[in-house]
Amino acid sequence: MLPALNKIKFLVPQELTMGQFVTIIRNRMSISPTQAFYFLVNGSRSLVNMSSTMAEVYATFKDEDGFLYMTYASQEMFG
Repeated sequence: MLPALNKIKFLVPQELTMGQFVTIIRNRMSISPTQAFYFLVNGSRSLVNMSSTMAEVYATFKDEDGFLYMTYASQEMFG
């Protein structure tokens, strides 16, 4: 189970990578190191490359209304 975020909208620099964004969100949520954390973009079932910039992700996956919608998910990791 992941905790809910206190914010649902984020304004981020376009040069920020997805990897950096994941780190920021993980820190805000205080997620256990044993939990994998990833984003699904615009209802997609595929993962976005963590080295992609937010500008690249936005250009590829933005919605008709101009927003980029992301869903976060987790999976327990063992070992």
